[in-house]
Amino acid sequence: MGHQNPKESPADDSIRSTLSKGSVDMEEGPQFISLRPKRLDEYIGQTKVVETLKIAIEAALKRKEPLDHILFHAPPGLGKTTLAHIIAEEMGVKINVTSGPALEKGGDLLGILTHLEKGDILFIDEIHRLPRVVEEFLYPAMEDFAVDFIFDKGIHARSHRYRLEQFVLIGATTRAGSLSPPLRERFGIFRTLDFYSEEDLARIADRSAVLLDVKIDDDGAGEIACRSRGTPRIVNRLLKRVRDFAQVRGDGVVHKATVQAALKLEGIDEKGLTVLDRKFLKTIIEFYKGGPVGIEAIAATLQEESDTLVDVVEPYLLKIGFLTRTSSGRKVSEEAYRHFDLPIQQGLFK
Repeated sequence: MGHQNPKESPADDSIRSTLSKGSVDMEEGPQFISLRPKRLDEYIGQTKVVETLKIAIEAALKRKEPLDHILFHAPPGLGKTTLAHIIAEEMGVKINVTSGPALEKGGDLLGILTHLEKGDILFIDEIHRLPRVVEEFLYPAMEDFAVDFIFDKGIHARSHRYRLEQFVLIGATTRAGSLSPPLRERFGIFRTLDFYSEEDLARIADRSAVLLDVKIDDDGAGEIACRSRGTPRIVNRLLKRVRDFAQVRGDGVVHKATVQAALKLEGIDEKGLTVLDRKFLKTIIEFYKGGPVGIEAIAATLQEESDTLVDVVEPYLLKIGFLTRTSSGRKVSEEAYRHFDLPIQQGLFK
């Protein structure tokens, strides 16, 4: 990392200009600052995804048509919701936000669909958790922009097709494989978001620090980046905690030493592992001799939901090579033993 003393730059001026033009949202009572970028040009990372979206948006605007339906797949916190809001902003349309678990019956979805205007975006988070009966209403809605109502029952049953305005469905999922093939195949654009590089995460930390009006040096931003599990949401969460620490226990500036001291209190180590991550790995090591072991057994031992472990804990551990999945279950790697400074049983990894 370069300079040690925090200083203003043209990029800071640009971000402050953006902030003054609307990055501050008013909620009931106190002001809050949104750290989400508003436009694709402000978005850091995911270069290929952003380029794909820029082309699709520009082409749709030239043709004066809505976009194709879009499906984003990624672990939590990598920007799926942010991109959906940016797309709405770039297209100049409204966005309606809901989630799979919130749509319990067909009527819940129909109420939303029939109020959409032309080009509007319907964003469904956790779309893989849609009940099957609700999912079936989406098929004709996505393909033909119509929904079928059934009146009465038995020999008196009759159907009526209600035409919808052309809308854009953006789905977000942490488990693309859990979507049924008929639903998955109706998306025209399907992009997977990757974990972020430490360089991009440091840039995000710098940007968020300007918006939060906290001074940060390069080493401080880099230290937050390397402990953020490749995830922008975690960068912003850790930055806020470090900001508090710097203002109360430090000089108000986020230095590397400040980050280390603050995150030690948070239980986050130099690899970004949380208390739950370490408990997860040590459970496999101590109770199951390093594995392989099934996820349900681990969840029962930890008294945690298996979905939480699969969606929140495992992706990062797999990425950094501390965990492997085999046909027999989860297995801790040699690197994880070294990280915990634990003795490796002879022949365990041969």
